[in-house]
Amino acid sequence: MANAKLKIENRDENKNPRQIRTAGFIPGSIYGKGMEAKNIQINTHEFEMAYKNNKDGEWELTLGKEKFNATIQELQKNYATNELLNVEFLAK
Repeated sequence: MANAKLKIENRDENKNPRQIRTAGFIPGSIYGKGMEAKNIQINTHEFEMAYKNNKDGEWELTLGKEKFNATIQELQKNYATNELLNVEFLAK
């Protein structure tokens, strides 16, 4: 299966996670061996569409000019409302 491609953005640290979700984004982070953890935000609609076809696969994340190959380490979800709360990626 091909890698899912997704554009990510640096998280606005002046907003709390609820404000980020209200603006149409999912808060998250990306971390891995030899790199500093980055707080990110992902467009909710784009992530949901890509996630349907790539639940356990590799992800190609683009943050500005940086590219990361990653897998989903943890996906937090409110199962009562089916709202995505947070996504953590583990960079390879």
